[in-house]
Amino acid sequence: MPMDPLPDLADLSLSDIARLLAEKKLPPVEKWNPDHCGDSDMRIARDGTWFHQGSPIGREAMVRLFSTILRREADGSYVLVTPVEKLSIEVEDAPFVAVELKSEGEGRERALAFRLNTGDLVAAGPDNALLVRETADGPHPYLHVRAGLEALVVRSVYYELMNMALDEGAERIGLWSNGAFFPLDGGA
Repeated sequence: MPMDPLPDLADLSLSDIARLLAEKKLPPVEKWNPDHCGDSDMRIARDGTWFHQGSPIGREAMVRLFSTILRREADGSYVLVTPVEKLSIEVEDAPFVAVELKSEGEGRERALAFRLNTGDLVAAGPDNALLVRETADGPHPYLHVRAGLEALVVRSVYYELMNMALDEGAERIGLWSNGAFFPLDGGA
């Protein structure tokens, strides 16, 4: 069954956009390249907290809305983009945080799904890689979310992943998910 085409969001009201978000349809930010640019005076902290003018954004619905218009640029910077405006946003590490894990199956038949701090769900697999970057302060696990956007996997979820991998006792420490193998030891 084919998916419905994305509507032209430039003609939608904020309540229409909220309804689309509830249906898990994302705005086509990759198609929007407005001329007007500026700074949003917003920041996403390493723990996933969104700030505006130095204060945390307390309304979860606003964070969810902003997260849907977030885009990573070719130079690695981040912007909030609409059909008429593009504003830079500071991201300390990754724009999302994977806060919960669900695993079904074992070995090559395993499927891993993550819940993000925004409520979004992401299934690890060929299109959503799970990777570990080694840094001076230890391993940092990430999950590809969409279009160059990643989620930092929280420590408790990373430990859960490592325990599953160690319990499987494979030669290489890692896990399969939806047909793809993801090393968890930081090696290539």
